[in-house]
Amino acid sequence: MPEKSPDFIAMACTTASVSYRELLTPDELVRALLTGQVPQNRHAHFHVLLDEAPIALLRGLIEQAGKQATHAKVAENFQRIAGDLTTCRDLSTLLSPPALRKG
Repeated sequence: MPEKSPDFIAMACTTASVSYRELLTPDELVRALLTGQVPQNRHAHFHVLLDEAPIALLRGLIEQAGKQATHAKVAENFQRIAGDLTTCRDLSTLLSPPALRKG
């Protein structure tokens, strides 16, 4: 039986919500990645996601959400969100298309 792919959207929601009473929903996360707009009441969740989530999780999230648009569009929106929320991480390598990444 083929192994099921990880659900990076669900894992990202869990990671972003671990310290908060209200949860970041998969719909909120995907909508933000597709539009580049984070709901006002979810900025703290996105700070946690951008600054603390493992890079492998963020890569998987971008690739999974990129199936609903394009990898480039999701990466562009992710970069916009990171800039708007002033993340402390350099996400440039993370945001390059999978075929262009080294290692």
